[in-house]
Formats: sequence, C-alpha cells, structure tokens
Amino acid sequence: MKNRWISYFGVALLLVSSTSIFAEGTVYKCKNAKGGMSYQGSPCAQNAQPVSSWNAAKNADRHLVLKPKEGGHYFVDSHINDNALNFLIDTGATTVAIPQSMATAAHLVCEKQTTINTANGTANACETTIGTLTFGPFILKNVAATINPTLDQPLLGMNVLQQFKISQERDEMHISAR
Repeated sequence: MKNRWISYFGVALLLVSSTSIFAEGTVYKCKNAKGGMSYQGSPCAQNAQPVSSWNAAKNADRHLVLKPKEGGHYFVDSHINDNALNFLIDTGATTVAIPQSMATAAHLVCEKQTTINTANGTANACETTIGTLTFGPFILKNVAATINPTLDQPLLGMNVLQQFKISQERDEMHISAR
C-alpha cells in the first residue's frame, strides 16, 4: 500500500492512495445516532449508504457544517482510536484535551507529566499522542493531546483546528480542508 503523509505543525494528515485496502470492496457511508458520518469497510448497523469505491468516499464531503448546540457552542462527533466521543470546538485550547476517563477508554497513555494553564488556573495533566483522530471526513494521525483529569468535555484545540479553513456564517460553522 502506498501512503503519502503531509505534516502540518507536528500533526500528520494521512492521504490514502487508490491502492487502499478499501479499493477492491464496498465502502459504507454510515450515520451515527447523532447524525455524524463515517466511512468504513463493513456494513453499518443502520443508515448505511454504499459508495462505489474508497476514492469516491474519501473525496466526498470534504466540508463539514456544524450547527451550534447548548450555549451557542459547536460540537463535533469524532473517534479517537475507534472510540466515539463528542468534542467541543475550542479555539481557546492550545491542544486537543481529553478527560481522563475517555483517554483510558481510548487506550491513551501518559507519555509525560505536565502542568497546563486553564480558564480555572493551572492543573496537572499528561501529554499523550492520539494514534488516529477522525471527525467528519477528516482523518488525522499522531495528534498531540493532553489528558486532563479534571476535564468533563473533550476539547478540539488549535493544534488540529489550525490545519483547516474555518468560517462561521449566520449560525453555522464550516470546516474544510485547506
């Protein structure tokens, strides 16, 4: 399999070539309970939409539109190492931040103890690396993150967001590949 990696600010975006393992079979466009989309090689539990090839799937929907939720905040369904979670989009967060319980479920390990500055003051945390982070049509590899034991909501921080074109129109946030 031929893969091409493009690295931006320490985070690699995987672009899978046409020799992908999915090129030979059917790829399913699946909708989860919250309306988010994902592409996979096996049938979805429900709401599956087969597409003709992995190339068609990876180039479709390269634009994500989000509506504000509670308090006017934007959230996005995602996966960390195949574990589903819902990120709050946080332009004030330097990096992706994961609550301890979710990090444990995603098999993230503490690589280095650190102290971070939060809106509530300083806190002890761990630096970690997320093997695969997906949201919308985007797949990121080896994403720097922090594990924060006092955090309740995972935060999608600027180390990821700065890699995309982001705009807000009326009450929609648009995220697209650069």
